[in-house]
Amino acid sequence: MNKRLAWGILGAGRIAGVFARGVAVSRTGKAVAIGSRARATAEKFGGEFGVKRCHGSYEALLADPEVEAVYIALPHPMHAEWAIKSAEAGKHILCEKPLTMNHAEAMAVIEAARRHDVFLMEAFMYRCHPQTKKLVELVRQGEIGEVRAIQATFSFYFGWNPKSRVFANKLGGGGILDVGCYCVSMSRLVAGAAMGKDFVEPTEVKGAGHVGKTGVDEWAVASLKFPGDIVAQVTAGVRVAQENVVRVFGSEGWIEIPSPWLCAPLKGAPHLMIHYPGKKCRAIRLQVSRNLYAIEADTVADHLKQRQASSPAMTWDDTLGNMKTLDAWRESLGVVYECERQPAWRLPLNKRPLVVRARAPMKYGRIEGIDTPVSRLIMGCDNQNKIARGCVMWDDFIERGGNCFDTAHIYHGGLNEKILGQWLRLRNIRKEIALIVKGAHTPFCDPAHLASQLTLSLERLQTDYADLYLMHRDNPDIPVGEFVDALNEHRRKGRIRAFGGSNWSLERVEAANRYAKRRGLAGFSAVSNNFSLARMIAPIWPGCITASDRKSRAWFRKTGIPLLAWSSQARGFFVVGDPRHRGDPELVRSWYREDNFRRLARAKKLAKKKGVLPINIALAYVLGQSFPTFALIGTQTLAETRTSLLGLEVELAPKEVRWLNLEE
Repeated sequence: MNKRLAWGILGAGRIAGVFARGVAVSRTGKAVAIGSRARATAEKFGGEFGVKRCHGSYEALLADPEVEAVYIALPHPMHAEWAIKSAEAGKHILCEKPLTMNHAEAMAVIEAARRHDVFLMEAFMYRCHPQTKKLVELVRQGEIGEVRAIQATFSFYFGWNPKSRVFANKLGGGGILDVGCYCVSMSRLVAGAAMGKDFVEPTEVKGAGHVGKTGVDEWAVASLKFPGDIVAQVTAGVRVAQENVVRVFGSEGWIEIPSPWLCAPLKGAPHLMIHYPGKKCRAIRLQVSRNLYAIEADTVADHLKQRQASSPAMTWDDTLGNMKTLDAWRESLGVVYECERQPAWRLPLNKRPLVVRARAPMKYGRIEGIDTPVSRLIMGCDNQNKIARGCVMWDDFIERGGNCFDTAHIYHGGLNEKILGQWLRLRNIRKEIALIVKGAHTPFCDPAHLASQLTLSLERLQTDYADLYLMHRDNPDIPVGEFVDALNEHRRKGRIRAFGGSNWSLERVEAANRYAKRRGLAGFSAVSNNFSLARMIAPIWPGCITASDRKSRAWFRKTGIPLLAWSSQARGFFVVGDPRHRGDPELVRSWYREDNFRRLARAKKLAKKKGVLPINIALAYVLGQSFPTFALIGTQTLAETRTSLLGLEVELAPKEVRWLNLEE
């Protein structure tokens, strides 16, 4: 770099001072501004560390045109909000660990950095140090043979003080997030190095520990199991002093790192020790005189163009994996923070009212009986069972222009409806969205159960009505007219605006609408059957019906009834579909067929031509039919939502639609 990177520091606590000292001796940066909640505090910090621009608010620091990069040194629960606002201000970001309180918040921060094209790194300073790089190198070279076990400990004794952030639940206290995150990140790094990767995720996480009276973990351990049967024991604590060390055990020896986190062994001591059974150990001393935090600041500056650092520093995917493991560890102990509970989510993470972003790409259609235009992509809610995660996923969907949500009485025993209902009440946007409710699933598919389930679903969802009610299954033993009469009665009483069927045969739908027409009643406004570019060759669940065949498509063209396509992207077939990939039995059973692989090959070819992903072509195929279609997407991460929405930008000509379907 020709000029030094101008840093602003958010927060004036102890770690902020440590970083300020590091930046002062870095080769690439300088601290030019400090932001605190009180100007006096900022000025005191500025005087101590030679920082001239002192701001009495975090907003003022982000508005400072001299600041190019921000170091976030605030309490854990404030990281997500101010990282997002830093990205919106166009500032590069180094955020203290943990990046956020949980995996859901981390997704939101990373998506904000991507959207605003800024650098982002979680501040695990040890990951930037040559000592850690050397450890990875030794493991990859097979210095101790095959890695079999890892021990990582970061634990200290802090005298009891319920007002300290260390013990405060509302400030994200406890050992797992404060120091256990180091141990988890090290274990994932080492296990990854053993497998020739930057990191790997554990397949099992089992935790135990002591949760104190303030609701935070005071000492805890976790056992992690990685692919290849590599196991790790990670230990963290804030009320017990332990040996803060990392040991990596292999088939031919073991490596010890006496100072794994600060990378500063005692004078004259080695950085790493390699022990060989029956042989003299080998000491490795590195010639590193630079300040640990200066190295971290330089790592940021050296990777600005790439927008994220390279391993062993923390990449975005590395951070996401680390947060997911920490979530699982905390869940084992039952540690939940105030910021993760329902009342804390009255506003989105950026603490502003929820609005649709400028230039949102969503497209809309009409469903008879529903006054508001309905987004062509419909968010399936069956995979969200925590309010914090649901808020992040659904807020993002609204911001991208989505306004239709699909749930069902049967999902997770009603938990999904309850979580969605909480979110609807918190956001106060019920009138702005189209809510799809499903019920009367086999074996409770009859008018009586339909009525009782609808009542309970509306209660869970905290609403008086469903915009669209879909019978989740059909029951051919009951005359179709009985269902039509019952649904019209619920419509007359205002409990539903429109109705339809999911996994209904088109013959039964036709019979229902003939019955309704003869009696001057409302008929089915929509059908929700499976529909995708790949043909479902075996039902995913009993009673599932597909509408992808030629005869069904002709029926929808003739009637003009909208099709709400579930598994619209064939449940990942256009991402991982490969005759050699047999790891997902459900995918293999339902979608693996020679003609589907031919469609996949054509989707890949067209995707390459249009500069998109095959899954975007698959979605564009669903939306590009000559009859009204809507696509249900059950995305589990914000990245999946973002990549799915790229399909909205793909326009397929009728000839391309036919070609993809092997009809030309």
